[in-house]
Amino acid sequence: MLLGVGLGGVLQAQRSTGPVARYEMRAGTVSGMGGMAAMGRGGGMRAAMSMAFGGGRSSANHELWLDLGSSRAPTGASPQADHFMPAGAKLGVSVPLKTPVSTPTVPEKPGERDFQRPKGRMLIFWGCGEHVGPGQPVVIDFARIAAGQMPPGLWSTAVPTERYVSPASSRTWGHWPADDGKSVQPESSLLGAHRVAGNYTPTMNFTLSHDFMGALKAGSTANPSGSVLLRWNSLPDATGYHASLIGGKQGGRGGEMTDIVWWSSSATREFGGGLADWLTPATVARLVANRTVLSPQTTTCTVPVEVKQAAPDFMMTSLYAYGPEESFAFPPRPKDPKAVWNIEWSARILHRSMTSFLAGMPGMDGMAMGDDGAADGRDSKQKQCPPRKKKGGFGGLGGLIGSAVGLPGTNDGC
Repeated sequence: MLLGVGLGGVLQAQRSTGPVARYEMRAGTVSGMGGMAAMGRGGGMRAAMSMAFGGGRSSANHELWLDLGSSRAPTGASPQADHFMPAGAKLGVSVPLKTPVSTPTVPEKPGERDFQRPKGRMLIFWGCGEHVGPGQPVVIDFARIAAGQMPPGLWSTAVPTERYVSPASSRTWGHWPADDGKSVQPESSLLGAHRVAGNYTPTMNFTLSHDFMGALKAGSTANPSGSVLLRWNSLPDATGYHASLIGGKQGGRGGEMTDIVWWSSSATREFGGGLADWLTPATVARLVANRTVLSPQTTTCTVPVEVKQAAPDFMMTSLYAYGPEESFAFPPRPKDPKAVWNIEWSARILHRSMTSFLAGMPGMDGMAMGDDGAADGRDSKQKQCPPRKKKGGFGGLGGLIGSAVGLPGTNDGC
Protein backbone atom coordinates (compact mmCIF):
# COMPACT_ATOMS: atom_id res chain seq x y z
CA MET A 1 0.00 0.00 0.00
CA LEU A 2 1.22 3.51 -0.84
CA LEU A 3 0.17 6.16 1.65
CA GLY A 4 -0.38 9.61 0.17
CA VAL A 5 -1.70 11.08 3.42
CA GLY A 6 -0.21 9.73 6.63
CA LEU A 7 -1.86 9.63 10.04
CA GLY A 8 -2.34 13.14 11.36
CA GLY A 9 -2.71 14.58 7.86
CA VAL A 10 1.03 14.74 7.06
CA LEU A 11 1.50 14.71 3.32
CA GLN A 12 4.12 12.08 2.53
CA ALA A 13 4.24 9.25 0.00
CA GLN A 14 5.51 6.16 1.78
CA ARG A 15 5.11 2.46 1.16
CA SER A 16 3.43 0.68 4.05
CA THR A 17 1.86 -2.60 5.13
CA GLY A 18 -1.02 -3.21 7.51
CA PRO A 19 -2.28 -2.26 9.93
CA VAL A 20 -2.96 -5.73 11.26
CA ALA A 21 -5.56 -4.28 13.62
CA ARG A 22 -7.54 -1.03 13.63
CA TYR A 23 -9.29 0.44 16.62
CA GLU A 24 -11.90 3.19 16.65
CA MET A 25 -13.45 5.05 19.55
CA ARG A 26 -16.37 7.44 19.20
CA ALA A 27 -17.06 9.57 22.26
CA GLY A 28 -20.15 11.73 22.51
CA THR A 29 -21.94 14.07 24.89
CA VAL A 30 -25.72 14.01 24.59
CA SER A 31 -28.17 16.46 26.14
CA GLY A 32 -31.76 17.52 25.69
CA MET A 33 -34.32 15.13 24.27
CA GLY A 34 -31.52 13.28 22.49
CA GLY A 35 -30.17 12.03 25.81
CA MET A 36 -31.92 8.70 25.38
CA ALA A 37 -30.88 8.17 21.76
CA ALA A 38 -27.95 6.25 20.37
CA MET A 39 -26.55 6.99 16.91
CA GLY A 40 -25.36 5.07 14.01
CA ARG A 41 -26.26 1.48 14.84
CA GLY A 42 -28.93 -0.62 13.27
CA GLY A 43 -30.40 -3.67 15.01
CA GLY A 44 -30.20 -4.15 18.76
CA MET A 45 -30.29 -0.45 19.48
CA ARG A 46 -32.63 -0.70 22.45
CA ALA A 47 -30.27 -2.99 24.34
CA ALA A 48 -27.16 -1.07 23.32
CA MET A 49 -28.66 2.26 24.35
CA SER A 50 -29.03 1.20 27.97
CA MET A 51 -25.35 0.24 28.12
CA ALA A 52 -23.87 3.06 26.05
CA PHE A 53 -25.55 5.81 28.06
CA GLY A 54 -25.19 6.68 31.70
CA GLY A 55 -28.10 7.53 33.95
CA GLY A 56 -29.63 11.00 34.10
CA ARG A 57 -27.74 12.17 37.16
CA SER A 58 -26.44 15.32 35.49
CA SER A 59 -27.42 17.74 32.76
CA ALA A 60 -25.85 15.57 30.06
CA ASN A 61 -25.14 11.95 29.31
CA HIS A 62 -22.11 10.43 27.62
CA GLU A 63 -21.93 7.80 24.91
CA LEU A 64 -18.96 5.66 23.92
CA TRP A 65 -18.70 3.27 20.96
CA LEU A 66 -15.70 0.97 20.54
CA ASP A 67 -14.82 -1.09 17.45
CA LEU A 68 -11.83 -3.38 16.92
CA GLY A 69 -11.14 -4.91 13.52
CA SER A 70 -8.29 -7.31 12.74
CA SER A 71 -6.98 -9.28 9.79
CA ARG A 72 -6.08 -12.12 12.17
CA ALA A 73 -8.15 -15.08 13.27
CA PRO A 74 -8.30 -15.68 17.04
CA THR A 75 -5.62 -17.94 18.50
CA GLY A 76 -8.12 -19.53 20.88
CA ALA A 77 -11.42 -21.22 20.33
CA SER A 78 -13.32 -17.93 20.30
CA PRO A 79 -12.39 -14.25 19.85
CA GLN A 80 -11.54 -12.40 23.04
CA ALA A 81 -10.44 -8.79 23.47
CA ASP A 82 -10.64 -6.14 26.19
CA HIS A 83 -10.15 -2.40 26.45
CA PHE A 84 -8.38 -1.55 29.72
CA MET A 85 -9.52 1.88 30.86
CA PRO A 86 -8.11 4.58 33.14
CA ALA A 87 -9.80 4.74 36.54
CA GLY A 88 -11.56 7.98 35.61
CA ALA A 89 -13.66 6.17 33.01
CA LYS A 90 -15.55 4.47 35.87
CA LEU A 91 -15.94 1.30 33.82
CA GLY A 92 -13.86 -0.99 35.97
CA VAL A 93 -10.51 -2.40 34.93
CA SER A 94 -11.69 -3.17 31.39
CA VAL A 95 -14.67 -3.61 29.11
CA PRO A 96 -15.06 -6.63 26.79
CA LEU A 97 -15.04 -6.15 23.04
CA LYS A 98 -17.60 -8.77 22.08
CA THR A 99 -17.68 -10.57 18.77
CA PRO A 100 -21.32 -11.26 17.81
CA VAL A 101 -22.31 -14.83 17.02
CA SER A 102 -24.30 -14.86 13.81
CA THR A 103 -27.50 -16.88 13.77
CA PRO A 104 -29.50 -17.79 10.68
CA THR A 105 -32.71 -15.89 10.17
CA VAL A 106 -35.92 -17.30 8.83
CA PRO A 107 -37.22 -15.20 5.93
CA GLU A 108 -40.69 -13.82 6.29
CA LYS A 109 -43.42 -15.19 4.12
CA PRO A 110 -45.30 -12.82 1.82
CA GLY A 111 -48.11 -11.16 3.71
CA GLU A 112 -46.71 -11.87 7.19
CA ARG A 113 -46.05 -8.19 7.82
CA ASP A 114 -48.66 -5.59 7.01
CA PHE A 115 -47.51 -2.82 4.71
CA GLN A 116 -49.33 0.46 4.49
CA ARG A 117 -48.48 2.66 1.55
CA PRO A 118 -47.46 6.06 2.97
CA LYS A 119 -49.47 9.18 2.37
CA GLY A 120 -48.67 12.86 2.23
CA ARG A 121 -45.52 14.75 1.27
CA MET A 122 -42.10 15.71 2.50
CA LEU A 123 -41.01 19.32 2.07
CA ILE A 124 -37.25 19.88 1.95
CA PHE A 125 -35.75 23.23 3.07
CA TRP A 126 -32.19 24.31 3.81
CA GLY A 127 -30.12 27.28 4.91
CA CYS A 128 -30.19 29.77 7.80
CA GLY A 129 -31.98 33.07 7.25
CA GLU A 130 -35.23 34.98 7.53
CA HIS A 131 -36.50 33.49 4.26
CA VAL A 132 -35.61 30.46 2.16
CA GLY A 133 -33.59 30.72 -1.01
CA PRO A 134 -34.70 29.96 -4.58
CA GLY A 135 -35.85 26.48 -5.48
CA GLN A 136 -37.37 25.73 -2.09
CA PRO A 137 -39.07 23.65 -1.01
CA VAL A 138 -38.30 20.48 -2.87
CA VAL A 139 -41.52 18.49 -2.63
CA ILE A 140 -41.42 14.70 -2.35
CA ASP A 141 -44.55 12.61 -2.72
CA PHE A 142 -44.33 9.66 -0.33
CA ALA A 143 -46.36 7.43 -2.60
CA ARG A 144 -43.85 7.96 -5.39
CA ILE A 145 -40.92 7.15 -3.10
CA ALA A 146 -42.65 3.92 -2.06
CA ALA A 147 -42.91 3.11 -5.74
CA GLY A 148 -39.19 3.73 -6.19
CA GLN A 149 -39.47 7.15 -7.84
CA MET A 150 -36.80 9.22 -6.04
CA PRO A 151 -36.30 12.77 -7.38
CA PRO A 152 -32.89 12.94 -9.12
CA GLY A 153 -30.07 14.86 -7.46
CA LEU A 154 -31.82 15.18 -4.09
CA TRP A 155 -29.28 13.28 -1.98
CA SER A 156 -25.53 13.52 -2.34
CA THR A 157 -22.46 11.85 -0.90
CA ALA A 158 -20.47 15.04 -0.42
CA VAL A 159 -20.41 14.49 3.35
CA PRO A 160 -18.57 11.23 4.09
CA THR A 161 -19.16 8.95 7.01
CA GLU A 162 -16.00 8.38 9.02
CA ARG A 163 -16.48 4.75 9.97
CA TYR A 164 -14.08 2.19 8.56
CA VAL A 165 -13.90 -0.63 11.13
CA SER A 166 -16.75 -3.08 10.59
CA PRO A 167 -17.40 -6.82 10.34
CA ALA A 168 -17.35 -6.49 6.55
CA SER A 169 -13.83 -5.03 6.55
CA SER A 170 -12.37 -7.32 9.23
CA ARG A 171 -11.58 -10.98 9.56
CA THR A 172 -12.35 -10.69 13.27
CA TRP A 173 -14.38 -7.87 14.81
CA GLY A 174 -15.30 -6.91 18.35
CA HIS A 175 -17.29 -4.01 19.77
CA TRP A 176 -18.70 -2.38 22.88
CA PRO A 177 -21.34 -1.62 24.33
CA ALA A 178 -21.84 -5.27 25.12
CA ASP A 179 -23.90 -7.37 27.50
CA ASP A 180 -21.52 -6.77 30.40
CA GLY A 181 -23.83 -4.61 32.49
CA LYS A 182 -21.50 -1.62 32.28
CA SER A 183 -22.36 1.87 31.05
CA VAL A 184 -20.38 5.05 30.65
CA GLN A 185 -21.40 7.62 33.27
CA PRO A 186 -22.02 11.37 33.01
CA GLU A 187 -18.95 11.92 35.21
CA SER A 188 -16.74 9.46 33.28
CA SER A 189 -13.44 10.73 31.89
CA LEU A 190 -11.33 9.27 29.09
CA LEU A 191 -8.12 11.09 29.97
CA GLY A 192 -5.10 8.90 30.58
CA ALA A 193 -3.53 5.63 29.47
CA HIS A 194 -5.52 3.04 27.49
CA ARG A 195 -4.65 -0.52 26.50
CA VAL A 196 -6.39 -2.88 24.08
CA ALA A 197 -5.40 -6.54 24.11
CA GLY A 198 -6.84 -9.80 22.84
CA ASN A 199 -6.19 -13.07 21.04
CA TYR A 200 -6.63 -11.64 17.54
CA THR A 201 -4.91 -8.27 17.85
CA PRO A 202 -1.51 -6.83 18.71
CA THR A 203 -1.54 -5.12 22.10
CA MET A 204 -2.26 -1.40 21.74
CA ASN A 205 -1.09 1.25 24.20
CA PHE A 206 -2.02 4.92 23.80
CA THR A 207 -2.77 7.95 25.98
CA LEU A 208 -5.73 10.26 25.39
CA SER A 209 -5.43 13.98 26.06
CA HIS A 210 -8.95 14.99 24.92
CA ASP A 211 -11.93 14.20 27.13
CA PHE A 212 -15.66 14.13 26.41
CA MET A 213 -16.85 17.42 24.97
CA GLY A 214 -19.03 19.78 26.99
CA ALA A 215 -22.81 19.69 26.77
CA LEU A 216 -24.68 21.68 24.16
CA LYS A 217 -27.47 23.84 25.60
CA ALA A 218 -29.79 25.13 22.92
CA GLY A 219 -32.98 27.13 22.85
CA SER A 220 -35.22 28.98 20.42
CA THR A 221 -37.12 32.23 20.14
CA ALA A 222 -40.13 32.77 17.89
CA ASN A 223 -39.57 36.03 16.01
CA PRO A 224 -42.49 38.38 15.25
CA SER A 225 -41.92 37.76 11.53
CA GLY A 226 -42.66 34.06 11.92
CA SER A 227 -39.08 32.85 11.71
CA VAL A 228 -37.46 31.03 14.64
CA LEU A 229 -34.07 31.92 16.10
CA LEU A 230 -31.99 28.97 17.28
CA ARG A 231 -29.16 29.72 19.69
CA TRP A 232 -26.67 27.66 21.65
CA ASN A 233 -23.63 27.90 23.87
CA SER A 234 -20.16 27.91 22.33
CA LEU A 235 -17.99 24.85 22.97
CA PRO A 236 -14.25 25.69 23.02
CA ASP A 237 -13.18 22.48 21.26
CA ALA A 238 -15.90 22.49 18.59
CA THR A 239 -14.72 22.49 14.98
CA GLY A 240 -18.15 23.30 13.53
CA TYR A 241 -21.91 23.01 14.07
CA HIS A 242 -24.86 21.66 12.13
CA ALA A 243 -28.59 21.94 12.88
CA SER A 244 -31.50 20.08 11.34
CA LEU A 245 -35.15 19.61 12.14
CA ILE A 246 -38.06 17.37 11.34
CA GLY A 247 -41.40 19.14 11.52
CA GLY A 248 -44.99 18.32 10.84
CA LYS A 249 -48.40 19.55 9.92
CA GLN A 250 -51.55 17.71 10.87
CA GLY A 251 -54.65 18.02 8.83
CA GLY A 252 -55.54 14.68 7.36
CA ARG A 253 -58.35 12.39 8.36
CA GLY A 254 -58.02 11.34 11.97
CA GLY A 255 -55.24 13.82 12.63
CA GLU A 256 -52.77 12.21 10.24
CA MET A 257 -49.67 14.11 9.23
CA THR A 258 -50.20 15.46 5.74
CA ASP A 259 -46.79 17.13 5.39
CA ILE A 260 -43.44 16.24 6.90
CA VAL A 261 -40.85 19.02 6.84
CA TRP A 262 -37.11 18.43 6.80
CA TRP A 263 -34.77 21.40 7.18
CA SER A 264 -30.97 21.61 7.33
CA SER A 265 -28.78 24.54 8.34
CA SER A 266 -26.52 23.73 5.39
CA ALA A 267 -26.36 26.43 2.73
CA THR A 268 -25.51 23.78 0.15
CA ARG A 269 -28.60 21.56 0.48
CA GLU A 270 -26.77 18.76 2.27
CA PHE A 271 -28.74 16.45 4.52
CA GLY A 272 -27.13 13.04 4.66
CA GLY A 273 -23.76 11.37 4.88
CA GLY A 274 -21.98 11.99 8.15
CA LEU A 275 -23.77 15.17 9.25
CA ALA A 276 -25.48 13.17 12.02
CA ASP A 277 -22.29 11.28 12.77
CA TRP A 278 -18.72 11.78 13.95
CA LEU A 279 -16.60 13.83 11.51
CA THR A 280 -12.86 14.47 11.54
CA PRO A 281 -11.61 18.05 11.97
CA ALA A 282 -10.18 17.94 8.43
CA THR A 283 -13.56 17.00 6.99
CA VAL A 284 -15.36 19.62 9.05
CA ALA A 285 -12.90 22.34 7.94
CA ARG A 286 -13.72 21.54 4.32
CA LEU A 287 -17.46 21.58 5.03
CA VAL A 288 -17.19 24.91 6.87
CA ALA A 289 -15.35 26.37 3.88
CA ASN A 290 -18.12 25.37 1.47
CA ARG A 291 -20.88 26.45 3.92
CA THR A 292 -22.26 22.96 4.54
CA VAL A 293 -21.35 23.19 8.24
CA LEU A 294 -21.56 26.32 10.40
CA SER A 295 -18.26 27.75 11.62
CA PRO A 296 -17.06 27.07 15.20
CA GLN A 297 -17.66 30.77 15.98
CA THR A 298 -21.38 30.49 15.12
CA THR A 299 -23.90 30.33 17.98
CA THR A 300 -27.16 31.24 16.23
CA CYS A 301 -29.13 30.23 13.14
CA THR A 302 -32.52 31.47 11.97
CA VAL A 303 -35.04 28.91 10.76
CA PRO A 304 -36.84 30.64 7.84
CA VAL A 305 -40.43 31.81 8.00
CA GLU A 306 -41.48 29.36 5.31
CA VAL A 307 -40.23 26.39 7.32
CA LYS A 308 -42.27 27.34 10.38
CA GLN A 309 -45.31 27.96 8.21
CA ALA A 310 -44.96 24.49 6.69
CA ALA A 311 -44.45 22.86 10.11
CA PRO A 312 -46.78 24.70 12.50
CA ASP A 313 -47.45 21.73 14.80
CA PHE A 314 -43.93 20.76 15.90
CA MET A 315 -40.27 21.14 14.95
CA MET A 316 -37.98 18.56 16.53
CA THR A 317 -34.52 20.08 16.21
CA SER A 318 -31.11 18.39 16.47
CA LEU A 319 -27.85 20.28 16.89
CA TYR A 320 -24.39 18.74 16.45
CA ALA A 321 -21.00 20.08 17.49
CA TYR A 322 -18.11 18.22 15.88
CA GLY A 323 -14.98 17.90 17.97
CA PRO A 324 -11.30 16.94 18.02
CA GLU A 325 -9.56 13.78 16.83
CA GLU A 326 -6.59 11.83 18.20
CA SER A 327 -4.76 9.24 16.09
CA PHE A 328 -2.09 6.70 16.96
CA ALA A 329 -0.05 4.08 15.08
CA PHE A 330 2.62 1.57 16.02
CA PRO A 331 5.41 1.40 15.23
CA PRO A 332 5.96 5.10 14.49
CA ARG A 333 6.43 6.17 10.89
CA PRO A 334 10.07 5.69 9.79
CA LYS A 335 12.00 8.92 9.37
CA ASP A 336 13.35 7.65 6.06
CA PRO A 337 10.53 8.15 3.51
CA LYS A 338 11.98 5.31 1.43
CA ALA A 339 11.65 2.79 4.26
CA VAL A 340 8.60 0.55 4.35
CA TRP A 341 6.25 1.34 7.23
CA ASN A 342 5.00 -2.00 8.60
CA ILE A 343 2.05 -0.88 10.72
CA GLU A 344 1.02 -3.32 13.43
CA TRP A 345 -1.95 -1.33 14.68
CA SER A 346 -3.70 2.01 14.41
CA ALA A 347 -6.18 3.67 16.75
CA ARG A 348 -8.15 6.88 16.75
CA ILE A 349 -10.88 8.61 18.71
CA LEU A 350 -13.44 11.09 17.39
CA HIS A 351 -15.56 13.43 19.52
CA ARG A 352 -18.89 15.19 19.17
CA SER A 353 -21.63 16.75 21.26
CA MET A 354 -25.30 16.85 20.34
CA THR A 355 -28.64 17.96 21.69
CA SER A 356 -32.24 17.91 20.51
CA PHE A 357 -35.25 19.96 21.50
CA LEU A 358 -38.62 21.24 20.32
CA ALA A 359 -38.13 24.60 18.64
CA GLY A 360 -40.64 27.40 18.15
CA MET A 361 -43.28 25.87 20.40
CA PRO A 362 -45.36 28.14 22.65
CA GLY A 363 -44.14 27.95 26.24
CA MET A 364 -40.98 26.08 25.26
CA ASP A 365 -38.88 28.81 23.66
CA GLY A 366 -35.53 29.11 25.35
CA MET A 367 -36.32 26.42 27.91
CA ALA A 368 -32.80 24.99 27.63
CA MET A 369 -31.10 28.36 28.01
CA GLY A 370 -30.90 30.79 30.90
CA ASP A 371 -32.22 34.32 30.66
CA ASP A 372 -28.77 35.51 29.69
CA GLY A 373 -28.36 32.81 27.05
CA ALA A 374 -26.17 30.66 29.28
CA ALA A 375 -26.90 26.98 29.69
CA ASP A 376 -28.85 25.95 32.75
CA GLY A 377 -29.11 22.24 32.05
CA ARG A 378 -32.86 21.95 32.48
CA ASP A 379 -33.31 20.46 29.00
CA SER A 380 -31.65 17.18 30.04
CA LYS A 381 -34.80 16.21 31.92
CA GLN A 382 -37.04 16.62 28.92
CA LYS A 383 -37.77 13.10 27.72
CA GLN A 384 -41.16 13.55 26.12
CA CYS A 385 -41.50 13.46 22.34
CA PRO A 386 -44.17 14.83 19.99
CA PRO A 387 -47.18 12.55 19.63
CA ARG A 388 -47.23 10.06 16.78
CA LYS A 389 -50.29 8.65 15.11
CA LYS A 390 -50.68 4.91 14.77
CA LYS A 391 -51.86 4.72 11.19
CA GLY A 392 -50.37 6.83 8.48
CA GLY A 393 -48.78 9.14 11.02
CA PHE A 394 -45.27 10.46 11.39
CA GLY A 395 -43.84 7.27 12.87
CA GLY A 396 -44.75 5.08 9.91
CA LEU A 397 -43.73 7.60 7.30
CA GLY A 398 -40.54 8.50 9.11
CA GLY A 399 -39.57 4.86 9.40
CA LEU A 400 -40.14 4.17 5.73
CA ILE A 401 -38.33 7.26 4.49
CA GLY A 402 -35.57 6.84 7.07
CA SER A 403 -34.75 3.32 5.96
CA ALA A 404 -34.95 4.33 2.32
CA VAL A 405 -32.90 7.51 2.27
CA GLY A 406 -31.16 7.77 5.62
CA LEU A 407 -33.59 10.09 7.40
CA PRO A 408 -32.31 10.58 10.96
CA GLY A 409 -35.50 9.26 12.49
CA THR A 410 -34.06 8.04 15.79
CA ASN A 411 -31.42 10.72 16.27
CA ASP A 412 -33.78 12.85 18.32
CA GLY A 413 -34.47 10.08 20.80
CA CYS A 414 -38.06 9.58 19.67
